[in-house]
Parts: sequence; structure tokens; C-alpha cells
Amino acid sequence: MAPRTPHLRTAVHRITKALLAPALALGVTVGLASAPASAAVWNSCDQWGNTTLNGYTLYNNIWGSGAGSQCVWANSGTDWGVWADHPNTGGIKSYPNSKKVINRTITSLGSLSSTYNVTVPSAGAYNTSYDIWDTDYDYEIMLWVNHNGAVGPLGTAQGNVTLGGHTWSVYKGSNGANEVFSFLRTSDSNSGTVGILPILKWIKDTKGWMGDETIGDVQFGYEITSSSGGLDFRTNNLTVSSG
Repeated sequence: MAPRTPHLRTAVHRITKALLAPALALGVTVGLASAPASAAVWNSCDQWGNTTLNGYTLYNNIWGSGAGSQCVWANSGTDWGVWADHPNTGGIKSYPNSKKVINRTITSLGSLSSTYNVTVPSAGAYNTSYDIWDTDYDYEIMLWVNHNGAVGPLGTAQGNVTLGGHTWSVYKGSNGANEVFSFLRTSDSNSGTVGILPILKWIKDTKGWMGDETIGDVQFGYEITSSSGGLDFRTNNLTVSSG
């Protein structure tokens, strides 16, 4: 499996990545011809373009080196999409996503779940995934609901487990800045419901890989390695709810 580069989410990390990878500036801003025919509420082709809609924050988030052009559009925080034209080279170029902030400890949560419905291309190299972070960014939990092309998780295989309504292949690793736990659905899915809290409790209680962390962000989007010629990724519906 190909190693992953850690996601950079905070403003400090973004500035650092921008300084280290000036190539990102090339081709990032393009026209909006690839946005849906009906005018979206918001769109952006900026590298770090973002907005907040009905409790969700949308990010264009072109963070990897060697990236091409990418534009994000949104009718709401739960109905949005991306057009991306990244070259057929290795390395993750971007993670456009919609984020819901939780800010609750694992033990204080009575529930944490999400529903998703996406339309993704048959070409390119990418994964459709949740990216879940604690508030200190010490732990990253990725849930891949589908993937295509030459992409793979960081770390070593830990076997399969059935949690939150799905069966996953689990990988455990570190990128040097934080621990990474990746859960890859054993078969691709374009729609469904995920019980996130059982996964967090399994990591904490069954495996002992982390303590009672405060879960900050639940992000959902597309980790794109290549999309040469321009490909569309559509989030038809997304909900993240906690109790």
C-alpha cells in the first residue's frame, strides 16, 4: 500500500505547506465552467477556499505538491461537489471536504453517526472518506467508504472488524506528527449510514490505542491523488449528528 501524507488542517499548517510547496499555486484558480448548471450558493477555485453553510464548513483544501486545478461548489453544507483536474502522478493532491465540529469527549457522547450519498467517477485515483480528528490533532481516524486507482492507507494491516454497520480492513500507523487509524470498507459503497461512535470506542476500549480524546472535527470528502482531464465528485447528501 502506498503511504499517505498527513492532512494539514490548521492555519499554521496551511501556511507551512504553502511555503514548502510553491508548485501548489500553479493552476489552482480557474474558471467556474465546471460548476453545476444551476447556480450554486457558493463556489471557489482558491487553494484554501472555504465557507460555512448550515453548520458545516466547506473547504477546497488543495494541499499536496504537484496539484492541478480544482473548484468546489455547494448548495449547502450537505449538498456539494468538486471538479478536479490533477495530473496522473503519485501523492495526494487535495482533500476537499465538508466539516462538522463536535468538540465532545468519547465518553460524553451518547451517539455519533453519519449518512452519506455520493456520485464518484470510475476513473482517477482517490478515496471517499471520513477524516476524524481529536482537538489536539494527535489522532486521525480515516473511514474509507470507497476508493479507486493506486491509493492505499498508511501503516500495517490489523485484520478485519465489523463496526458501525460496516466491515472494515483496519490499518495502524504514524506519519510522524500523529497516529493514523484507517478503516477501509471491504467493498465499495456510494451511500449508507456509519455509526462512528462504536469505531471510536473500539479504538479506545478494545484496542487501547488512544484515551478519552475530545473529538473535534468530523470531515467527509475526497482524498484525490489523480483526476487527469477533469473529474466530478458529487456529495448528494451528507449528515453528521451527535447526541
